[in-house]
Amino acid sequence: MKLDDDIHNYYEKLLLDHLVELQIDQQYDAEFIADLCCIVLNQLPAKYIRYEVDMAFYLPQTERFEMVMKVREAVARAKTFLDGQRDKE
Repeated sequence: MKLDDDIHNYYEKLLLDHLVELQIDQQYDAEFIADLCCIVLNQLPAKYIRYEVDMAFYLPQTERFEMVMKVREAVARAKTFLDGQRDKE
């Protein structure tokens, strides 16, 4: 078993989905996005899974909604923080 291949944090997928939705890659460089992802993921709890299908099947819709909202809020906070850091430079 390779940990990085077999197990991952479900919040990573939710974060990437939200970044695509916001088209962050078209607004910021890779350095900014990497920093943003680190800050966001450090604000969120870990939810480790092996298979995406397990989450789709077993995760109640209310819990998924709460997870998505946590991601959105964490992205907004991290983006505000990083934008403020850029303004100081």
